[in-house]
Amino acid sequence: MQLTLITSSGNPNNAMMELDGTQSTSLVESNHGDRQYHPLFSSPDAEVVLAAKNDSVTKASVFFRLHSHNLKTASGFFRQMFMLPQNSQLDNGVFYLEEDASTLELLFRLISGLPISQIDSYDQIDPLLDAIEKYDTPGPLSIVRLLVMTPSLLGHPFRLYAIACRFGWDTEAQHASTQTLTFDLYDKDVRQYLSRLSSNALLRLFDLHRARREGLRQRLNDPPFVSGGLATCNNCNAVIDYHTWRELKYKIILEMDVRPLGDTILESGLSEWPEALACWQAKCVQTGCSRALYDKGETLRVIKECIETLPKTI
Repeated sequence: MQLTLITSSGNPNNAMMELDGTQSTSLVESNHGDRQYHPLFSSPDAEVVLAAKNDSVTKASVFFRLHSHNLKTASGFFRQMFMLPQNSQLDNGVFYLEEDASTLELLFRLISGLPISQIDSYDQIDPLLDAIEKYDTPGPLSIVRLLVMTPSLLGHPFRLYAIACRFGWDTEAQHASTQTLTFDLYDKDVRQYLSRLSSNALLRLFDLHRARREGLRQRLNDPPFVSGGLATCNNCNAVIDYHTWRELKYKIILEMDVRPLGDTILESGLSEWPEALACWQAKCVQTGCSRALYDKGETLRVIKECIETLPKTI
């Protein structure tokens, strides 16, 4: 009995002509040693048979037929394996692999130059990368490197950062590190992603976040900002206590700890925080003076300049 491929057109005779990376396909039981072959990888001319891990629901295994030349060309693992005595490596002529069928299908599509459907989840990327690394397939790895920078995958900076650091992709790691600046590294929801990082990758990320916070703290203590201690009014020489500025600086640094990008400081914080409003309303308390202690417009401009000069990537 031959393997029958069912496509969305419902016409098995035109199946191979109509198949592309987006059409749905289904496997039909084939009476070839009771093996269920994947429709795209079932050619009798292909001499290598590989089996996926049994499905957790059906308990059935999907088989793939591939040409040894393709495997040896694309995979360092298989290239080395085929140099070994084959009778000691095979069980009934089949290589049994540890990956599930969907992961192997994606890997074999990439190896064989077949189209793939859109990948929009790291739940697909992570097992694929494990297989790519295990079987030493640099071609598919280069394709995944492009995929992780597509819009559908850019919304997960910590997962991108982990992958980029794992494979030494500096440009992608820098891009992801910048995206993490909208997150608090001490947030318990972030911890699950940080636990996947190597020590070096984790320390570099903490260094970036800390450098931005401490860099801004230092700049806020330097001219043209007031020191925060006691001073005299330029208008009447009365003693002035810049306690409102000290409180605002403290609030700014706390915000940088929670969101090191600093955008919330500029967009709303310096206009809406009680500490900010107290600063802009502060005046000299000397009777008859009432000079404003702070220039709001100039202060916002300089703080913005300070934030823009802070390091943005690892």
